[in-house]
Amino acid sequence: MSQPQAAVGAAVPRVDARLRVTGQAKYAADNSPDGVVHAVIVDSSVGRGRVTGIDARAAEAHAGVVKVISHLNAPKLPHREPGFPPGEALRPFQDDRVRFFGQPVAVVVATTLETAQHAASLVKVSYDARPPSTDLGAADPADDPETYARGDADRALESADVTLDLAYRMARNHHNPMEPAGTVARWDGDRLTLWEKTQHVQGTVETMAAEFGMPPDKIRVISPAVGGAFGSGGRTWVHTSIAALAAREVKRPVKLVLTRRQTYFGVGYRPAYEYDLRLGSDRRGRLTASVHDVRTESSRYERHSEDVLAAGRMLYSTPHVRQVYGHVPLDVNTPTWMRGPGYSSGAFCVETAMDELAHELGLDPIELRLRNEPSDDESSGLPFSTRRLRDCYRAGAREFGWHRRNPEPRSTRDGDWLIGMGMAAGVYDTARSEAQASVRLDADGTALVQSATSDMGPGTATSMTQVAADALGLTMRQITFRLGDSDLPLAPGHHGSRTMASVGSAVQDGCDKLRRQAITLAVQDEDSPLHGVDPADVAVRGGRLFVQDDPTRGETYRRLLARNDRSHLEALGSYAGAPESERFSFYAYAATFAEVAVDARLGLVRVRRMVGVYDAARIINPRLADSQAIGAMTGGIGQALLEHTVTDHRDGRIVNANLADYLVPTHADMPEMKAIYIEGEDFEADPIGVKGLGEIVIVGVAPAIANAVFNATGRRIRHLPITTEALL
Repeated sequence: MSQPQAAVGAAVPRVDARLRVTGQAKYAADNSPDGVVHAVIVDSSVGRGRVTGIDARAAEAHAGVVKVISHLNAPKLPHREPGFPPGEALRPFQDDRVRFFGQPVAVVVATTLETAQHAASLVKVSYDARPPSTDLGAADPADDPETYARGDADRALESADVTLDLAYRMARNHHNPMEPAGTVARWDGDRLTLWEKTQHVQGTVETMAAEFGMPPDKIRVISPAVGGAFGSGGRTWVHTSIAALAAREVKRPVKLVLTRRQTYFGVGYRPAYEYDLRLGSDRRGRLTASVHDVRTESSRYERHSEDVLAAGRMLYSTPHVRQVYGHVPLDVNTPTWMRGPGYSSGAFCVETAMDELAHELGLDPIELRLRNEPSDDESSGLPFSTRRLRDCYRAGAREFGWHRRNPEPRSTRDGDWLIGMGMAAGVYDTARSEAQASVRLDADGTALVQSATSDMGPGTATSMTQVAADALGLTMRQITFRLGDSDLPLAPGHHGSRTMASVGSAVQDGCDKLRRQAITLAVQDEDSPLHGVDPADVAVRGGRLFVQDDPTRGETYRRLLARNDRSHLEALGSYAGAPESERFSFYAYAATFAEVAVDARLGLVRVRRMVGVYDAARIINPRLADSQAIGAMTGGIGQALLEHTVTDHRDGRIVNANLADYLVPTHADMPEMKAIYIEGEDFEADPIGVKGLGEIVIVGVAPAIANAVFNATGRRIRHLPITTEALL
């Protein structure tokens, strides 16, 4: 057996912290292979239409320009099978159509970045422009909505004692990670190497293999460090294909990095939503029915879906539910996942509606939620593997001081500031996927663990090292974890809170296999102090194998391998992922509490403090978990109060595509925050008992703030973000 837990559960610092803070960690654009040249994209200046002409003569005549590529001279890419990732995604320079404002219509390759930037400004593009449709509220949805129903919601609403008819609107949000999207592409004959900002190196391999009609084993994607992504690197965008195409055309490595402005058009975003919700209950607050009618923006050339309706199906016991999810095709680039995708948007609507119902009935918001706790998942009929949401409420209320909340809106003041408290529940699916991890124990007693996973900030290398250390009976300093290379063993995309459950389980399996190998070698070795011992009685701690009941009888890994003339031991760990047919319903849960102050005259909102309580099963590293929770609370402040993409519907231009006008939270916006984790494990979910934390920590933050604003002001704001104008 391995040593008792020493690393897992400890708040240890990141193993790669020194690399990151000293600038030694290599991000995509830090790579400059010999002969590298620079590419700059020329964006469309219209929102819909066709390119009628491209005059690149001035750019091509500029000293240092290597080539200008557009649909006029780009090679035709091979036919791609329908439905292969990324489906109908945009392909570079294959026709003259303009599908959205900012679409790449050409790329300039030059010897320096400054030359490429200037030359790109010299390219003249003419268009046959058409008025684009970019307004969600003014366009019609597609005629094939996604639907769900149980019971007879319409009839149940007619007979409900209390009904609410609510309309919610949520603005589009854009990712703004510190590291912009970028790619360095190099061809060596028929082999392609990409240094890429991505959350899924092997997914990028699959996409590029389909794009260029080449075997996946001819492509390598390297991404050991990701400077934030929040979902924006969860799929491969067109700039990656442009970099690879340009590198093949000019026969030199090409570096292409999007500007901050270009990221608003070049990668996806959290889509805008229109969410109409009808809620019915009896006079005691027991929900009887709900009807959810949702419209969301998507591009015309590709459909993006996310689970915005999950909370309305299973978070509360509701016998009658009807849901419609309509996609509105617009002349925009395709949305994508953004932290807490779907669930954070849906939670805003469901959780503010629950707060409204509590106020209508004169009930405490927590009490209303407790009265509607389901005994099982009513959307699937499956029992919950664990559901400690009641514990989240109790722990949060106690820590936050919920008993001090005055339920009467606009009743608590601090000088000119109106003070309010609010709370909200959150839920997120526990995703698990197939994964592998290789483990090698060298003769010097150190181990190398490898998997093609990623780290966009949560500390993947650290948490995996902790799991490996306990399983192998080594210290963390004796273990190196390598990631971010498509040549490494299989790993799923680093999104959807699936990495720890999936890759962590594969690491556990591989280390268990290797530890058992070493024990078997020892008990079968006539020269070993452990010869003849039952393997079940052998433990490992500090790199030493010993008999549990007689710790003096044992030897080190190093001595064992040296005596047997073994340079190393190795094993491949694997995890099969979630089964096709689940026996339980798997979710993580949250309860978020917020206190706000609202200037009574100016309508200015300030979040004073927040407490988040999470049922995410086993916590591998509380320090890393706190980083996730605090970051998500900050992101939730942005979603609730600041972030709002503004589009000029005349041409589809995003007018605030920069960090001066698109507001994100800064340190000044971050209040006192505390995260609490409900103790427990979920070994029904996966072999290491975790549920995933990175997504659930943002779900419920925005409605907790909105509910606090109502408690402070008496004004119910159903649009995000909550602006000063809405409160005046």
